Amino acid sequence: MTETCTFCGIVAGEIPAEIVYSDENVVAFLDISQATRGHTLVVPREHCRDLTDIGPDRAGLLMRGAVHTAALLRRALEPGGMNIWHATGPTAWQTVFHFHLHLLPRYTPEDLRQAWTHRELPLSSLSPLADHIRTAAVS
Repeated sequence: MTETCTFCGIVAGEIPAEIVYSDENVVAFLDISQATRGHTLVVPREHCRDLTDIGPDRAGLLMRGAVHTAALLRRALEPGGMNIWHATGPTAWQTVFHFHLHLLPRYTPEDLRQAWTHRELPLSSLSPLADHIRTAAVS
């Protein structure tokens, strides 16, 4: 835990939150800024900064909690769909530096704006980028 981490404070019970699910690995609570009705954050109990810090085992446990929480939201709120969202780093809009997933129940397609514009590229144009990524993975 870091001294100033809001989510660590929620996990520790030091900061009030509306918790909708918890187990030995994760805590899920309603986001104080509801983007849609039932907008829920799922966080690991152990502090980790972001996707590069969580590690595959902890990420798997967190996803298990997210799937369980999504089922609770679906039963209780009956949304037409649901988005899952994550941001790593300030450039990607991460504002709380404790790994978390947003579960966003969707009731209409207009609930939220689309996060990006789709533009299909020729597959051949992606080869240099894929080669660059594969080369970095070997290094």
